[in-house]
Amino acid sequence: MDNKHHVPRSFFAETRKYWSIMSVYERFEQVVAIVLSLVVASVIVLALLQLVIRIVPLLLSGTLDPLEHDVFQTLFGMIMTLLIAMEFKHSIILVAFRRSSIIQVKTVVLIALIALSRKFVILDTSTTAASTIAALAGATLVLGVVYWLLRERDDRLVKETR
Repeated sequence: MDNKHHVPRSFFAETRKYWSIMSVYERFEQVVAIVLSLVVASVIVLALLQLVIRIVPLLLSGTLDPLEHDVFQTLFGMIMTLLIAMEFKHSIILVAFRRSSIIQVKTVVLIALIALSRKFVILDTSTTAASTIAALAGATLVLGVVYWLLRERDDRLVKETR
């Protein structure tokens, strides 16, 4: 069974294998995907290190109470930001590993849903207008329906090809 998310053992070997038959634009796209992937990976690593460096000493010393509402919002806002970056990097890797020729709409919708979820976690309901919350909820609902429809379409296509 071939897993479409399986990472080749040697990415550069696969890239070299197809390099000669790629168009100039496909080569450009491949190089950009690799560079973006490295940049986003670097940002993720640095953000994770900063999170650990800032939070662990405070947790160990007891000066940071993760059950306090503001602290909870801040901590999970940071964590969800990392999750958004990781999902974004994953979508770039799919292009770099030639699993997909372009960033898929489903992935963009998923990233938007995660970003909206993060917004709800860090949202201060005491200072945010009800209309803003309603608009965010509406956007989340619409994106959720779009994601569900895209997933249903993909599942149907997989069943048809079997």
